[in-house]
Amino acid sequence: MKPPTRRMGQTNHPRRLLALDPGERRTGVAISDELGLFAHPRAALIRGRRDLVDEVLRIVEEEGIDEVVVGLPLSMSGRESEQTRRAREFTARLRSRLSIPVTEWDERLSSVQAARTVTGRERRSSGQLDSAAAAVILQAVLDSRRGGEA
Repeated sequence: MKPPTRRMGQTNHPRRLLALDPGERRTGVAISDELGLFAHPRAALIRGRRDLVDEVLRIVEEEGIDEVVVGLPLSMSGRESEQTRRAREFTARLRSRLSIPVTEWDERLSSVQAARTVTGRERRSSGQLDSAAAAVILQAVLDSRRGGEA
């Protein structure tokens, strides 16, 4: 059997990615599978329990993460808002503490897409919707990179 063909610059193992969808109360979390093909939602991080950056550092270490993707909330017109400013500040804090890449990704409509997949009354308060949105963001990144667009 012939080994799979790799593109120039590709490593021998897929990179493990962590996506975050930061919000005021909760931050959605999703992690790519071992093959770098699919995004899987994880438990959302609740603000105020522990420092959010410390929580992300813990996940990065425990899961062997190679890159963090932070959802950047832009308006439908592409303009920045107060939420965008807070997400950029969070990204800067992560970059100052992590030695791996931290990438921003346009997350417009990720919550709308996620709402189609998460049902039930407790979805918002439990963080399921937040992590489903993080999975939508991460899947977009994975699909884009697999297609050679990133």
